[in-house]
Amino acid sequence: MVTMVRAAALTHFSDVMRELGCDPDKALRQAGLRPALLREQDQLIDVAIVARLLEDAAQSTGCESLGLRMARHRQLSSFGAVSLLLQHQPTLRHALDTLVAHMHLVNESLLIHLEDAGDIVILREDFVLHGAMRQSVELAMGVLWRMCEALLRERWRPQGVSFSHAPPADLSEHRRMFRCRITFGAEFNGIACRAADLDEPNPLADPALARYALRLVEAMPAHRAASVGHQARRVIYLLLPSGNATCAGVAQGMGRSLRTLQRELDREGLSFSELLTEVRHELALRYLHHPHYSVGQVAAMLGYASHSAFTRWFAAQFGCAPEAWRSRAQGLPHA
Repeated sequence: MVTMVRAAALTHFSDVMRELGCDPDKALRQAGLRPALLREQDQLIDVAIVARLLEDAAQSTGCESLGLRMARHRQLSSFGAVSLLLQHQPTLRHALDTLVAHMHLVNESLLIHLEDAGDIVILREDFVLHGAMRQSVELAMGVLWRMCEALLRERWRPQGVSFSHAPPADLSEHRRMFRCRITFGAEFNGIACRAADLDEPNPLADPALARYALRLVEAMPAHRAASVGHQARRVIYLLLPSGNATCAGVAQGMGRSLRTLQRELDREGLSFSELLTEVRHELALRYLHHPHYSVGQVAAMLGYASHSAFTRWFAAQFGCAPEAWRSRAQGLPHA
């Protein structure tokens, strides 16, 4: 399934490449993209092409923090037409909920999920894209940070930031962006902050402008609504670790009845069991590549109640036990 992102995702790509002494137009052409595309902010591009472009640029420049450098220059306006809607939400929590609801207009592959843990909330980010790469992850994390900072200003004081990938050789760019504890090799990509911070009132919020912005966003002809299959995949990603990624659970998460979801998926030539298997297939490989996850942890994150149940499913899908697959894959490069 091809997932799309607005060309605005590459905002400041050219600036950063020039800062590093490289030709951005050459990099874009090598990726099969027209340099003029960067001026067409609402043009949709295949997410996989953008991810590969950023990784290739990071490698060619020797800059491990290229995605984060791009994020450092971002403003709230980078979200396009959704920006006005975000700016006038009464609290950061409302802004995040609004962003989640309209994420398909910004980046179809990105998931943002708020996990409440008492006084702390985790703003967790993930990609509905097998083998999501570190530059894309760091760009997305940096943009989320900048959005929260733009709305709360000096009141934005998170507890920590976590990345699932390994640390770069030079941490200076990360310390410059994130003025808090930074953890690498974590189980998730996300930002931990106080729950109370999310409910701080936004002094710039204007309910009338928020209603006007919502009408504008909903009337946008240039953007396609996410398909039911794509929406279901996103909810499956979020519900798998809790064990609630059943057809009924996903239907509830999408605000539909079970029968309605089944009927809509059938119209798109899809079945829920196929989507569930597809998502588990992608995530199983992604998690098994991660050396810090035990096979038991992978089983739990995929919604299996036991190690043995996961092993049986994995063997049926890949022809070997997960431990054997991991052993064979250890020599393969992984972002």
